[in-house]
Amino acid sequence: MKTIIGIDWSEKKHCIHAYNESGAQLLRLEVAATVTGFRELTRQVHKLNPEPVDCLVAIETAHNLLVDYLHDLGYTLYILAPSLVSSNRGRQGSSGAKDDDRDALLLAEILRTDLGRLIPWQPDGALVRQMRTMLTWVDQLTKSIVRQRNRLRANLLRFYPQALDAFGNLQTQFSLRFLRTFPGPAALEGLRYEQFAAFCRQQGYYEYDRYPELWASLSDSEPRLYQQENPVFCQQVVWQAERLLAMILQKKNLISQVQSLFQQHPDAFIFDSLPGAGDLLAPKLLVMFGDHRQRYPIRSWLPAIAGTAPVTVASGKSRYVKFRRACNHDYRNTTQQFANSSIRKSAWAATYFYQARDRGKSKSQAYRCLANRWLHIIWALWQRREAYDEAYHLSQVSKHRPAPS
Repeated sequence: MKTIIGIDWSEKKHCIHAYNESGAQLLRLEVAATVTGFRELTRQVHKLNPEPVDCLVAIETAHNLLVDYLHDLGYTLYILAPSLVSSNRGRQGSSGAKDDDRDALLLAEILRTDLGRLIPWQPDGALVRQMRTMLTWVDQLTKSIVRQRNRLRANLLRFYPQALDAFGNLQTQFSLRFLRTFPGPAALEGLRYEQFAAFCRQQGYYEYDRYPELWASLSDSEPRLYQQENPVFCQQVVWQAERLLAMILQKKNLISQVQSLFQQHPDAFIFDSLPGAGDLLAPKLLVMFGDHRQRYPIRSWLPAIAGTAPVTVASGKSRYVKFRRACNHDYRNTTQQFANSSIRKSAWAATYFYQARDRGKSKSQAYRCLANRWLHIIWALWQRREAYDEAYHLSQVSKHRPAPS
């Protein structure tokens, strides 16, 4: 007999309901979200069923210490999407009442009644897990870089506009090192062109033909601003430039490490072959698909999870298509970024995109349509373990295109 367990998790406590396959309640428990609480949970479950593999657990997240703990003990885990749980809440009555205990009961009930159509969760291998962590870090750094750059730009607009005229892009290592060394107009006083050129060469900036243009922008001291005499602005520019430079260098280092891990993965050749994927999107797509092909046994599952497939609502004579809001937003961003990038490298992708635009789709809709098509293609390549071949794909498109009437 299987033991069906529903766990509603939180940072402080976990609510647990356990049932047998017939629906009889075996256990109702609340434990602290600590190792002691985990041990109490497994001790109580062991009394009901000594075989961990026969203990089926439903929970709403895979990113949780309890999930790692139960998986290591051999429990069979099912990760249920929050949208699935929410849509089933009417099972417990029409009042709409909700609490942790009821959610644990609902998770167990969904797993018990719908077990035949749910797929057990399996963690990805070490390479994919490391890449996922690094790529999340890269995304966090990207957002932090944009925020810090905007703050630095606001300060430069206030008292050091010459630097903005000279360095339009504040994310280059050279511009940040210059601002760290010469953080305000006062720091440029007495600086000669020869010293400026020597600094550029010392920092590895060898676009010699731009030296006079940069120097002319930096030497423009008009208008003389009152705030230029405020030393706190200079301190702030140095602080911001140092941190922005550190984040940019860290992001570059992380992308290099991700690429090293990516090239070790046996499926790397599939995602490396995709036009426009590049050093960042290819690993992101690999992490999105993961290691286990049985996780997405049907072609349409991943587009639905990634939010590229629309939702069709049909009832009687009424039928309409709407935007899919319940999805993994990181997956949607990744696939739409790849669709955008592929247009510059793939003739058919560009044609597909502009045909969608001609049908009246907005840019975002057209990118989403292309991303949806790409996911179907990548899924087939991933299942067959084949690299992408543009010529072969075009031949297949031509073969299946309806003949002109």
